[in-house]
Amino acid sequence: MTRRGRIVLKLPVWAACLAPLALLAWRAATDQLGANPISFVTNTLGDWTLRILLASLAMTPLGIVLGAAWPVTLRRLLGLFAFAYACLHFSVWIVLDFFFDWARMGEDILKRPYITLGMLALLTLTPLAVTSTSGMVKRLGGRAWRRLHRLAYAAGVLAALHFIWLAKVGRTDQYWHAAVLALLLGVRLVHWGVRAVRRRRAAAAAVGATPSAASRP
Repeated sequence: MTRRGRIVLKLPVWAACLAPLALLAWRAATDQLGANPISFVTNTLGDWTLRILLASLAMTPLGIVLGAAWPVTLRRLLGLFAFAYACLHFSVWIVLDFFFDWARMGEDILKRPYITLGMLALLTLTPLAVTSTSGMVKRLGGRAWRRLHRLAYAAGVLAALHFIWLAKVGRTDQYWHAAVLALLLGVRLVHWGVRAVRRRRAAAAAVGATPSAASRP
């Protein structure tokens, strides 16, 4: 794909990922954040963190299903947006909920399992964001870089559990998000299994095609 093609492909992603922030800013400017503005902002940023993270995780399975390479082009951009939203979500918790009261925040992390999971998800995403540049891919090597970035699925699991445990009674969208994550993981697992079987068959065929020392003239 040409550079111009990549730009055209990424423009809608930029627009879609920035739209929730623009809407949130508009709501703040027009005093439409509800009775509990801090909770509304925190929940909105958290919801979009998980949605964008799932979109990032969906790119490789989508490429597998479609047999196309273009979805992978969007994976890094979506991943960085997910990390940015996670940082904003976390920043609201630090600044507005606790106003830099580190002792109380530490107690809250240990006391509430869903906050512990959310923190672990953010920490898991951090090395992925730091190593997202092309330069880091070269430094780490392609294989090591790919292994490291499989942590994105661990971050997805942690984020989904974080959402499930904090969701209020009567809310159901957290389970839909978890179902989407399970589907994406299923596609990847099936793909890995198929590739493993193919590699074993290819290795067995290569061994069978190699003449033994006894049969050589």
